[in-house]
Amino acid sequence: MYDAQASQDPLEKILVDFQPNVVGVSLRNVDDVQSVTRETYFGDAVTLCHTIRRLCRCPIVLGGTAFSIFPEQLLNLTTADYGIHGPGEAAFNHLVDALANHTDPGAIPGLVYRRGDRVVMNPRDPCDSASLGPAERPQDLVDFYVRRSSMVSISTQRGCALPCCFCTYPLIEGRENRQRPPEEVADELAAIERQGAKHVFIADAVFNLSNDHVVGVCEAILRRRVKLTWTCFLRPKNLTAELMTLMARAGLTHIEFGADSFCDDVLAEYGKTFGFDDIAHSTKLARAARVHCSHFIICGGPGETPATLRTSFENSQRLMGAIIFAFVGMRIYPGTPLFARAVREGIVRADADLLDPTFYISPALTEPRLLDQLAGFARLASSWIVGPLPATFAPIAERLRQRGVVGPLWEYYTALRRTN
Repeated sequence: MYDAQASQDPLEKILVDFQPNVVGVSLRNVDDVQSVTRETYFGDAVTLCHTIRRLCRCPIVLGGTAFSIFPEQLLNLTTADYGIHGPGEAAFNHLVDALANHTDPGAIPGLVYRRGDRVVMNPRDPCDSASLGPAERPQDLVDFYVRRSSMVSISTQRGCALPCCFCTYPLIEGRENRQRPPEEVADELAAIERQGAKHVFIADAVFNLSNDHVVGVCEAILRRRVKLTWTCFLRPKNLTAELMTLMARAGLTHIEFGADSFCDDVLAEYGKTFGFDDIAHSTKLARAARVHCSHFIICGGPGETPATLRTSFENSQRLMGAIIFAFVGMRIYPGTPLFARAVREGIVRADADLLDPTFYISPALTEPRLLDQLAGFARLASSWIVGPLPATFAPIAERLRQRGVVGPLWEYYTALRRTN
């Protein structure tokens, strides 16, 4: 017999004492998208589901972005009873009602379930902005995130129709952009501020898909007199000095640009709709507004060669004050244009199990040569960070947190590199 008091695992005690009628498990990321480490996270979900099975007689429901990319594989791997691919606010409630009333849940949009030996995936319902209401944030959950990362996340919109060849956001959230009302966003930020947070990460796929939306949210923040600072993902296109200044006034302190390359030929291969001049202009605007900015680039994807890599490095020297995170290889996910290209080029099979991280490396390069060239760039420029941050930075980051420093902290790492 299980002894809840003797267990050292607080989750096990909660499961035994509470005995839930249903348990939901959300999977945020499949892996770290780093070809040099290839760390996966779904193993924890497998362990968690097995623990729930051992201690509770209740259905397990999977969801989250990772599950939406690999619904069949993760349902089978974890032996969960159900899953929801795509937005889950309405579907999960419908499922709970069906289970409570002992009715057939099989018609619920977005539901993933077994029918005999087969996994069935119901089509999703379009998700309108009404389902994107304020998240419920228990105080202990806010305290956990503030303690561990100094920040809390919020979404202001869903859906992205941009044609980036590798991106899963159109698959996860849909291609239709749905925006939350700016006043509602500002009210939620004010509530987060009252709970003790000082910094927020706006987790939209791209915050500035619409400049009108950005203006509306920023003006609502200023009217609401929210004092939180924040970070967001931005697309380096269609930015103006007025818009950057407004964002800074509303609390923006850090930008993570999805530049992906600093070479126009490679940007075109990646499906980007901007060029390096747009990237340089956006960086200049951020610097003028005294906003920290970084660029995430994917090296070695379609069209990449040693020459295009040199072009990217040379162009990066024009991005004064910017930090460059260079990823090695392009992670291949099912359902993306990159996957179709990789199949055509014989890099992966059409039936490949991509849950195990698989990366596209341009035929003009090898991974060792790519790593060697990027390491050379990093030696020449302290602004270049290749691969994950080293473990030696973790204690420094912890000391900064203890001193009350909030936000991403990447600007401190490059400052340390310059002084060493």
